[in-house]
Amino acid sequence: MIHVKVRDGEPFDKAFKRFTKSFEKSGVLAELRKRERFEKPSKKKRRELVAAIRKQKKLSRMENGD
Repeated sequence: MIHVKVRDGEPFDKAFKRFTKSFEKSGVLAELRKRERFEKPSKKKRRELVAAIRKQKKLSRMENGD
């Protein structure tokens, strides 16, 4: 559960913005979306492999200065 203490005299908008930021950082919504549907283990493995390859290519491009 995410809690945000509202400070004395703090406008609602600021408190809500802090809550929203902490909610996004916690990853609750991302986890919910990930669990909405079952993903076969082979598909999950493939998705993670493609993401790792993409990340490696990006890092190598940054190192080479391209």
